[in-house]
Amino acid sequence: MFIEQVKTKNFRFFLYLPIPVLFFAVMIANYIAASEIDTEQAMHQTIAAFGENMTFVMIILPLSIACLLLWVWVKVIHRQSITSLTTSRAKVDWNRILFSFGLWATISIVLTLAVYFSHPENFKLNFQPVPFFTFLILAVLFIPLQTSFEEYLFRGYLMQGIGVVTRSRLIPFLITSIMFGLMHIANPEVGKMGNIILIYYVGTGFFLGIMTLMDEGLELALGFHAANNLVGALLVTSDWTVFQTHSILKDMSEPSAGFDVILPVFVIYPILLYIYSRKYQWKNWKEKLTGKIVFENKENYDQ
Repeated sequence: MFIEQVKTKNFRFFLYLPIPVLFFAVMIANYIAASEIDTEQAMHQTIAAFGENMTFVMIILPLSIACLLLWVWVKVIHRQSITSLTTSRAKVDWNRILFSFGLWATISIVLTLAVYFSHPENFKLNFQPVPFFTFLILAVLFIPLQTSFEEYLFRGYLMQGIGVVTRSRLIPFLITSIMFGLMHIANPEVGKMGNIILIYYVGTGFFLGIMTLMDEGLELALGFHAANNLVGALLVTSDWTVFQTHSILKDMSEPSAGFDVILPVFVIYPILLYIYSRKYQWKNWKEKLTGKIVFENKENYDQ
């Protein structure tokens, strides 16, 4: 089982604390700094000074490096394999990652085209071959590392650590999902559309948490998250999003948080969970999402 497998006689929860404490200290500092400045104007000034592609690298590189550092921490300090941080299976199931990536990438493209053709006046063609293909290379290199860091930190590292300590599936599910949503509170999208958009971020956290617990691994969440950020960054940009890129289209409309916030969380995500559950034969939903964690041979695992 995904959480249970990390409970060994060498398990020490205090070793889990430095990374999340450091990460959230940086997030809080970033939120305080962002509340004192006009983030949209600051972004425009940075882009004017360095260009879209370099600004993108400056934003995404720290989280990409953090992913590598988290892997090293787990391997060296916890003496845990990256495979066990990723999945309960004997090896990482790349077919699951690719299926989830392909499914959401396809849906994202279809939805984007539907919005574009229904409201073409809200978009302008932003495609420039050389900058776009330069960005494409950067995006393929860095976005999967950025999204993987978030998945490994919340749905992997913290889900397992909190789960072992609380001996509960529900507690880490709730904590990591809410924390994931609140992590985005300093994003310029929140400043532009208001805190209501946190419904989308927290809802996405719950969606990814359900996938992880039901499938006993991160593969589906890794694929979905990578597709969401990569395809989104390549297809559409705007002047008020965290990624302002050399995408194919630019959204010129005035943003508002309404039906497009509710639709993914309460319509699309349940449909996706149904597809995943049918394909991978998920059962025992209540037990896997809210059940107690029981360790075998407990006498060998005293801390």
